[in-house]
Amino acid sequence: MELKIFKTLWGHQGSLDDAIADCLEHGFNGIEGQVASGTQCEFKDKLSGSNLNLIAEICTAGSYVPDRLAAPQVHLESLRRQVEPALESDPLFFTVIAGCDAWPVTKSVDFFGKAMDMANELGVIMSFETHRSRSFFNPWVTRDILAQLPDLKLTCDFSHWCVVCERLIDTEPEIISLCASRAHHVHARVGYDQGPQVPHPAAPEYQEALEAHERWWSQIWQAQSARGLEFSTMTPEFGPDGYLHCEPYTRKPCADLKEINYWMAKRERQQFSHWQRVKENRLNPLALDK
Repeated sequence: MELKIFKTLWGHQGSLDDAIADCLEHGFNGIEGQVASGTQCEFKDKLSGSNLNLIAEICTAGSYVPDRLAAPQVHLESLRRQVEPALESDPLFFTVIAGCDAWPVTKSVDFFGKAMDMANELGVIMSFETHRSRSFFNPWVTRDILAQLPDLKLTCDFSHWCVVCERLIDTEPEIISLCASRAHHVHARVGYDQGPQVPHPAAPEYQEALEAHERWWSQIWQAQSARGLEFSTMTPEFGPDGYLHCEPYTRKPCADLKEINYWMAKRERQQFSHWQRVKENRLNPLALDK
């Protein structure tokens, strides 16, 4: 199995051409982000011309935080209204931030069932993110929804759950295992007990949080490999908008966002290579003696 790493457009300062240049310089396999109306053909032409893929991001009924009063039907209409034109950009798949944290499980199950039907109708893959303010905002609600929708695919961003639960979620091994069995895509951001984004994942004071996330991601790789996937996708997704720590008064960022995501990409390529070696050695114990 191969690891494909994508550059996020969240926090990107510059043009699509600049983003493509970053991908080519730093070894990314493509771009993940929202495709603005009227730019679908530009994305398709420029990315395919550079041999890069696109993961198209969709937020239903609002931005990252939904309209609290929007009914499930409004979310479904919002989803279709964004997915259909984005098909012209030829995305590898859609990562979808959907639903609402205030819905009861029954309402979420009905909504995601219909969203999956839409994906099948349109012939696309939709992978639904574990995101705060949305239906998959905590481990236990996610578990209960997944139990009723065995074919639902997840974009796993466990950093959200760390702050929602106010702890590293090693406390929920059964749910991590369940999510790994449904994981289609990973957002590689490191959260901690008081926030969805550590100031810098290389900082020694956040080593425990980094290594916890990497344990969970390794479980995902193992589950994906067992399912026979040819490749796994991951997007380092450290971002701005209150996520990036800043000095008070000056609002000067405490770290360089681009550098953090480049560091994360390099780190996870190394981790994936290590995971593969360990996996191969387990399958072939004689390899340990070589």
